[in-house]
Amino acid sequence: MTQNGHGAAEAHGSGSAGGTEQAAPGERGQAPDEVAAVPGGAGTGGEQPARPSPSPRPAPGPRDDAEDDSESPTVRTPSGRAGSAPPAGPPSGRPGNDQVPNGHAPAGQAPAVQAPAGQAPNGQASNGHLANGQAPNGQLATGQVPNGRVPNGAPNGPAGSGEANGHPSGGEAATVAVPAGRASWPPADAEATQVLPRTPSRPVVEQATERIPVAARPPVDPPTRVGGMNDFDGPGGPGGPGGRRGRGRRRLLVLSAVVVGLGLLYVGDLLLSSGSVPRGVTVAGVGVGGMSLADAEERLRAEIGPRTEAPIPVTVGDVRGEIEPVAAGLSVDWAGTLEQAGSQPLNPITRITSFFSEREVGVVTSADPTALSQALEQLGPVVDREPVEGSVRFEGTQPQPVDPQPGQRLDVPASAEVLQREWANGNAVALPLTELPATTTAEDVTTAIEQVARPAVAAPVTVIGENDVRGELTPEVIAASLSFVAANGDLVPELNQQAVQDALAPQMAASEVPGRDATFEFSGGRPVVVPSQDGRGVDYEATLAQLLDVLAGPPPREITAVYADQPAEVTTEELQALGNPEVIGEFTTGGFAADSGVNIRRAAQLINGTVVQPGETFSLDDATGPRTAANGYVEAGVIQDGRSSRGIAGGASQVSTTLYNAAYFAGMTLVEHQAHSYYISRYPAGREATIATGAIDNRFRNDNPTPVLIRTVWTPTALTVQIFGQRQFEVTGSFGPRTKPTEPNELTLPAGEDCHPSNGSPGFTITDTRTLRNVSTGETRTETITTRYNPAPRIVCEE
Repeated sequence: MTQNGHGAAEAHGSGSAGGTEQAAPGERGQAPDEVAAVPGGAGTGGEQPARPSPSPRPAPGPRDDAEDDSESPTVRTPSGRAGSAPPAGPPSGRPGNDQVPNGHAPAGQAPAVQAPAGQAPNGQASNGHLANGQAPNGQLATGQVPNGRVPNGAPNGPAGSGEANGHPSGGEAATVAVPAGRASWPPADAEATQVLPRTPSRPVVEQATERIPVAARPPVDPPTRVGGMNDFDGPGGPGGPGGRRGRGRRRLLVLSAVVVGLGLLYVGDLLLSSGSVPRGVTVAGVGVGGMSLADAEERLRAEIGPRTEAPIPVTVGDVRGEIEPVAAGLSVDWAGTLEQAGSQPLNPITRITSFFSEREVGVVTSADPTALSQALEQLGPVVDREPVEGSVRFEGTQPQPVDPQPGQRLDVPASAEVLQREWANGNAVALPLTELPATTTAEDVTTAIEQVARPAVAAPVTVIGENDVRGELTPEVIAASLSFVAANGDLVPELNQQAVQDALAPQMAASEVPGRDATFEFSGGRPVVVPSQDGRGVDYEATLAQLLDVLAGPPPREITAVYADQPAEVTTEELQALGNPEVIGEFTTGGFAADSGVNIRRAAQLINGTVVQPGETFSLDDATGPRTAANGYVEAGVIQDGRSSRGIAGGASQVSTTLYNAAYFAGMTLVEHQAHSYYISRYPAGREATIATGAIDNRFRNDNPTPVLIRTVWTPTALTVQIFGQRQFEVTGSFGPRTKPTEPNELTLPAGEDCHPSNGSPGFTITDTRTLRNVSTGETRTETITTRYNPAPRIVCEE
């Protein structure tokens, strides 16, 4: 390989060979097969490939054998291109080929740049060695010739021209071929050189030069030197202490130790906690994390167990109560509760956070759905409230508004779910309610007052009858008879026809011819029929039909009475058809209040004298309805939602119970009846009946071949119902024992007029057996009816 005077590599900030690698000590006697690139000549700056010598390589002399047989390692130049290490300087101190004097650069190149700290400057030796491309002081470097001389075999020229200055002059420049493997120039045994043809030279143009500051380069990591020490090495050698590699290796060792330590801690913690409840777990506020399953269950039974045996406090809106867990079929699943806590987590983050946090899992319970629903339904009658519709009431003759109020109803399915989930937590359980909105508004109430109530009591109303008889409805009577009911979202006025009739009847009696029903008179113990008599009188239903329209008009206000024939309700023929009747069924009840007595008397009047033909079914709801103020009923005490309250027609259930027992002993076929939800002590247990308009009826059928007649006898303290007819059966009744007792719950209500304290009563189940013996055939049959009563709650009124 030969190398011309322009150089084989780019300049690296200097004209010297400071950017190449320095041969390590001890290797100077070897000549590498490749020569490192040196800075190019003036005006070049590029790399040109060395041309091979056309002459064959001569055999090496004795002094070159070791050099020729060795291989020089290929290194990376500062520009990143591959080059060969330059031949070591000649032992004789002669200048080497292609070298420049110390500290100088070929023409057209910048001076050498100061080397980084810890390295020799370009073109200088470090640690007592010669730098690449540099000769000892006072000697020419390899590759340089004295001024005015040319290498051996090259044409002579003027001083400072030709190859000696690194660029051609005056015609053709001689290019010298340097055999590969030679360590110096000229060689000890000179070789024949090949002279290449001259090439025309370019004229040198004199130009003004300007020094351009060298821009600062960004810091870069220097390349690794062959055989030298770099930033990655410490004083102890590659990767030694203090070097970058040494520091990185130490960090890696520390990190590895930390990871291994954490792994051992994780595995140890996992092994130690295996089979126990995960850390941080609480059950209903009781901590069991980290405990064995057996110890955890024992602790839960000790701390939560007593809660599961005590009554469960519940709140439903403004009502507070209690539920017995055993009666509700509630129990704790201890194993299921701990199973819900889960197994040991494998996530290391979860295990670490469990030292500083808690996780509530709750109590797993089991329940009997039927028993739980029944226990909640016992609360329903106390908690449930129907919405209160808007209305108008009178204080004397002054109308006052009654604003609507929403109702509420216990949501039994949702309450069962909440109670089963929270009952063992030890706190009062809030049960959900469903709100029932009213259909009327406050605006409806205001409209009713202004358009109906106030004009109605503005003046009296005169009723004109026959024979110049007159009656008068005063504003006080009108106010007492007028009420308002909700209908299709509106407030509609309604008259208590019985109250108006009671006020007018004495005034209009002189214009009427009274009638009379057929009755029995007992003479010598046998009933004798007293004939009926038809009458003629005021038809109050027709007369009062126009009263509401008249009340809306201005005074004076008058209506004309309508008259009609009034046949007897019980005719002579009906009583005669009974043959020789006798009382075949009778029952008496008492103990009612005065206001209830009004309603009992009114219902008894409506059924008195009713004849039930063979095969006919009697309905008490039809016979006494509608039970409204307009039909003569008043507000009285009722049992609503398990507690005392007030309502229109209170006491009608006592008529139903009395009639039921009379039909029971008369041998009538009992078609329909329903006992009260709570036992009422003045009635026979399991043999009583309630009634509700349009919902609950009391019906019986006359399966006898002859008619029967219902007779009622009312007094201020008692009601008696008798059934007359031809006896077909001898009837007896018997009760079984009271079984399946249930204790009452305690409910706390806000004190006020709606709260009526009571001691409550237990619930129970009872069976009634009716035995019927046919008086004609002697055949006997029995009928069994089983009734279950709910416990009546204890009511506490709290201030």
